[in-house]
Amino acid sequence: MAEIKPCEPSVLYNLLNRSGARLAEINYLCLIDARETQDYRTSHIITAKTVKTDSEGVFLLPEALEVDSMQHVVVYDSNTSSIQEHSRALLCARVLSEVSLSPVLVVIGGFQRFSALYTYLRTEKIMYTITELESLKQYPVEILSGLLYLGDEKQSADCSLLREMKISLIILLSQQSMKGNQTIVNFRVDDSVKSDLYSIFERICDLIASTIDSGSRVLIASPRGRSRCSAVTIAFLMKHRKHTLQEAWSLVLGCKPDMRPNAGFLQQLEAWELHLMGRRETDTSLL
Repeated sequence: MAEIKPCEPSVLYNLLNRSGARLAEINYLCLIDARETQDYRTSHIITAKTVKTDSEGVFLLPEALEVDSMQHVVVYDSNTSSIQEHSRALLCARVLSEVSLSPVLVVIGGFQRFSALYTYLRTEKIMYTITELESLKQYPVEILSGLLYLGDEKQSADCSLLREMKISLIILLSQQSMKGNQTIVNFRVDDSVKSDLYSIFERICDLIASTIDSGSRVLIASPRGRSRCSAVTIAFLMKHRKHTLQEAWSLVLGCKPDMRPNAGFLQQLEAWELHLMGRRETDTSLL
């Protein structure tokens, strides 16, 4: 029997927005809406499926749903606040846990909390083709809830996406310049092992901190959203959240598994840790 765990809405948000059109993979995500069918039909989280109950209220999983092959299994109801509750989400999670090989995650706060945070991920659409799943808009991953996001250059230039997410500041690490309605600070840095990010870590980190401390949202972006922007995000977490390199690396990797600062940036992050902490805490060969 799989373990049942609570999960914050941001965890589901990041699962829905991982790069590479993952939602089109049939065994990537099983997202179950455990609310009443009429509530589901009114509005639900994108790609979620509804499930029926028998005459005794026991949840019945569709035969076509191969839960045991899924990498991620997530369930939500209207507003469950704890996995100790006797709620529809927990009742459904118990049924899922009997067949799942992955932990079953229960979204804390349910649809009410998730949809309040991410209004743009609600829908009435029930069925998707593979092509539609592949073409779903992908949003930047969330590093700090409601404050800090990491994405690619295409996302940083998408005006409708930026409005939906209420992004106030874009930190763009690219040789390309860009204009928009948001404040854009462009640092012209190549994704090369010889490029110098270290010398601008202090300035960027303080700029991000001053913005999010005012309650505004920041998007850190680079062309592919993997190397430069993840290095800067890690540097920020090390300085302003007092994380070691290992802790910051793990946090960002958990949100965006395909992130990877190049070898030169990793060396600079080692030096940044030494500068901030007075000693090296992280064995980078284990990262």
